[in-house]
Amino acid sequence: MQNIFDEISSLDRRCYDEFALSEDILMEHAADGMANFIKNKFPQQNEVLIICGSGNNGGDGLALSRLLHKDYNVKVYLVKEPKSEMAKLQLKRCQKLGVTFTDTIYEADIVVDAILGTGFQGELDKTLANTLEVMNSFESKRIACDVPSAYKFKADFTLTMGALKKSLFEDFAKDYVGEIHVIDLGVSRKIYELNSNVQLLDENDLKLPHRSEQNTHKGSYGHLAVVSGEKTGASVLSAKAAFRFGTALVTLLSNENIGAPFEIMQSHQLPATVSAIALGMGLGVEFSQSELERFVNNKLPLLLDADIFYHPLLGTLLQRKDVVITPHPKEFCKILECCEIAEIGVEELQKDRFTYAQKFSQKFLEVTLVLKGANVIISQGEEVFVNPHGSNVLAKGGSGDVLAGLIAGLLAQGYSSLEAAINGSLAHTKLAKSYNGADFSLTPTDLINGIGKL
Repeated sequence: MQNIFDEISSLDRRCYDEFALSEDILMEHAADGMANFIKNKFPQQNEVLIICGSGNNGGDGLALSRLLHKDYNVKVYLVKEPKSEMAKLQLKRCQKLGVTFTDTIYEADIVVDAILGTGFQGELDKTLANTLEVMNSFESKRIACDVPSAYKFKADFTLTMGALKKSLFEDFAKDYVGEIHVIDLGVSRKIYELNSNVQLLDENDLKLPHRSEQNTHKGSYGHLAVVSGEKTGASVLSAKAAFRFGTALVTLLSNENIGAPFEIMQSHQLPATVSAIALGMGLGVEFSQSELERFVNNKLPLLLDADIFYHPLLGTLLQRKDVVITPHPKEFCKILECCEIAEIGVEELQKDRFTYAQKFSQKFLEVTLVLKGANVIISQGEEVFVNPHGSNVLAKGGSGDVLAGLIAGLLAQGYSSLEAAINGSLAHTKLAKSYNGADFSLTPTDLINGIGKL
């Protein structure tokens, strides 16, 4: 796992105050890190165009041009004349060294965006918006300095300074950041960074439910009950995913017999051996409220998804312990409204997913939230985890039902709610990444069939 921060200006100030590392030194290390990245990845005959703004982000770009000068064919385009003291200093150094400046933006082998950093707020003016649009049209390799400018520059690589920032993992950033690499600023990240309650999940954080003991039986690995409502396909997908992911027994709770695989049991009553319940996938109006209350009149771990978020029982269910909820953005907006946290639409939520996820978790400390999206946010109490490993192949009906089954299956096997959410989500994205078909062709069955190869 890696730390993610709201801002790093306080970390920079700590370098100035505690380690006697000046702003100039930090900028030089930022530029040196970018230069080393380019030197290790691209041949020296490449032409590099560095497009600089007027602030410290532009200063980073100017310092980079100086370090690449003569090793590469480097030209600098100034969007505006430097205004910050550091940018002015770096411009002076470039001029004394004879770095080449250009009055035109053109398609070089490598284009570096050093226009706007994390301090930018507000709307882009028309000229700058057009500049970024032109840069995005190039076939060049595109590199963003610290962050893509206004998250409108489509980078192949984002070389972010010092530490990871939350804004890099908002859903709106996914199509712009490319590969993210952290550049050290004169000290190891272990020194530069402080503790953070927001963590980036690495793929190797996945802990699969491997079986280490031989003297066991099916009762050793959990029994999941999946409430099967009006749209039975959703519950069957969840049940199959949980069974394939190690849960020894899976029972569909239904009023009628369902065409389910032979290994999935069915019952009209909650079996006594059940160790977790999944509720909401395809629920519809199949059950009365009293029937549902009968299923959940216990203290079993609970996975909530889909239709249950619009049900009157939701408020009561959120008061329980060992609950995981897996809403997509529209469903989460409904939850926020139901819980009197916020009345917002999806567009507003997507601008600030972290804030609303944390507001929910601060109100419901025992509930684990899995907010689905381009970057999955998993939140419980004060802890937040980000799974950035998903892809657009998952934008298919039924993918969420598989995720619900993976998490619920781990709950049934004894994982804590947070452990189940993290590992179920990581397994889900790993299954998507390992799919070898066309990006439009994935089915939920493909995900389930891939579980055995994790």
